[in-house]
Amino acid sequence: MFNASELRFLSEAFAKCRITVSLHKPSDKLSDVANDIFRPILTDIASDLTLSDFIGEIMPQTLYKVTNRFSLCFNYFECHTDGETSILLIGPYLSSPLSSADILEICEKNNIFIGAHKYASEFYAGIPVIAPDDRLFIFLSTFCEHLWDTPSLSAVDLTESLDSPLFPLSNENDKRDDFDSTLINMKLIEKRYTFENMLMEAVSEGQIHKETELMNSFSEYHFEKRVADPVRNAKNYAIIMNTLLRKAAEKGGVHPMYLDKMSSDFASKIEAIGTIADNFDLMLEMFRSYCRLVRKYSMQGLSPIVRKTVLMIDADLSADLSLSSLSEAQNVSSGYLATIFKKEIGKTVSEFIREKRVKMAKNLLSTTHLQVQTIAVHCGIMDVQYFTKIFKKETGMTPKQYRENNQNTQKI
Repeated sequence: MFNASELRFLSEAFAKCRITVSLHKPSDKLSDVANDIFRPILTDIASDLTLSDFIGEIMPQTLYKVTNRFSLCFNYFECHTDGETSILLIGPYLSSPLSSADILEICEKNNIFIGAHKYASEFYAGIPVIAPDDRLFIFLSTFCEHLWDTPSLSAVDLTESLDSPLFPLSNENDKRDDFDSTLINMKLIEKRYTFENMLMEAVSEGQIHKETELMNSFSEYHFEKRVADPVRNAKNYAIIMNTLLRKAAEKGGVHPMYLDKMSSDFASKIEAIGTIADNFDLMLEMFRSYCRLVRKYSMQGLSPIVRKTVLMIDADLSADLSLSSLSEAQNVSSGYLATIFKKEIGKTVSEFIREKRVKMAKNLLSTTHLQVQTIAVHCGIMDVQYFTKIFKKETGMTPKQYRENNQNTQKI
């Protein structure tokens, strides 16, 4: 028995990877089973063809997989809801990425007219890629074992025996109507903008945990084809995304002081891209980095005075950061700054500065061979003995002990 809560759980799990889970009756028309997202490039299916006619007999407690001649993968199995037999359909997805050449060959083998290649490319760009050994399928098998109360289940791959394509692409031989082409192109543009908006929203909120969900949907076909060189297209799109993600991080409360260096660094990395694969890796790095920046430096909710104080401290830890200097720079009293800073940050100004200086010292001790007294100066503390005292109070170790311990850890 398959209840609503189990279906919802399964659907939400696969939705995280952008894979559709849908429940159908065997008598449902195949033309109605197809999700609207595929309709721009679907073949007109005979009105009397049902899902059962197409799939054929389904054995109980059996998980089926099929990969059709368009490289689209599906899983399905029989289940029972409200006393009726239903078919639970999972897909489509791709088991491996398709290159532009792969898609051209698929179109040729299936008599898809040349003008439809652009739409086929955009279609495949929206299909998630899930490797056969992905843990998602371990989850699916475990789910079925639980559903059928069996320690093992029968799994059948019908790829070799299936002749008819499940949800086939259009094989029209006539040229598309210009108006239809315009509408399809509008949908594709909207799709790309939706992806970009989702990416920006995630960055503005520092939601780094969404990287898999979002980047699984990223593909070569998001790049606007402005020039013939695909790598140049990739670079152009990366430049656009660097700007969009920078603005998203700014919206998330990060001051431009922090954003400027990161944006410049990525601009250099973008120009060094050599392949499309390099661009995918860089896009993921950009997403993660801007998310971390939001989580680390977001100043949403802070008053202008506290925000400026934090920026002054972060800008130069070796500067005069006494409470009197910080308050004088903003034309407020020391008492007022101390009170409002503690209220909003949860620490006193001196505690905040001390933590920042110790953190910087730990980084320099770990990554450089600078003398301890030099590191103390870089951190804004001229007296090396006082520096050692506060460092040990914060970490439980002297600077020398911390460096030795860190070096040993790195070797291990």
